[in-house]
Amino acid sequence: MIFRRPNWLKFAASSTNVVQLVSVGRIDSILLEHIRLELPRNLPVSCDLRAIELDPNPSYHPERQQYHSSAILERLQPLVREGDWRLIAITSVDLYIPILKYVFGEAQMGGPCAVVSYHRLRQEFYGLDRDHDLLAERLLKECVHELGHTLGLHHCQDYRCAMASAHAVEWVDLREYALCDGCRAKTEASLTAGASK
Repeated sequence: MIFRRPNWLKFAASSTNVVQLVSVGRIDSILLEHIRLELPRNLPVSCDLRAIELDPNPSYHPERQQYHSSAILERLQPLVREGDWRLIAITSVDLYIPILKYVFGEAQMGGPCAVVSYHRLRQEFYGLDRDHDLLAERLLKECVHELGHTLGLHHCQDYRCAMASAHAVEWVDLREYALCDGCRAKTEASLTAGASK
């Protein structure tokens, strides 16, 4: 299968699929702008920057020296306004859920909210030289992945698909930005069903 950026012409005219991008703590504004511009090239969405900054500190767990991603999602929920379609929070803090050592992100399956961290997507985390382009690429892949979960997509068995599971940054690097044909068909069905409501 050849992965390519999909042609979502059928959904291009829709102004309802707006992803609101929210900062959790101080984040790199260049990365945020990159996501705002690039996410619509990979999914049939548009992106707006929400002019709020959510404080990550209430989600901090000192015993792990990490931030509980589910707690951040819980705090995002009240920020969803009537008419909002999806809200993705982007942060630089290290995220975890209790059953895993860390996560790159978490989403409400079929719900409106997701959070993505670039803490462990940075080359510097692994003792390597900074690579801003690689970081931007990894962050975009994670945003596509978590947004897919909000559309009801589960992890895909095709390691190249944006919905493939990744428990290490090397697996993120193997993914494409695009969805495989099966995940794309499910996304189109989800968007078509949502548009008819």
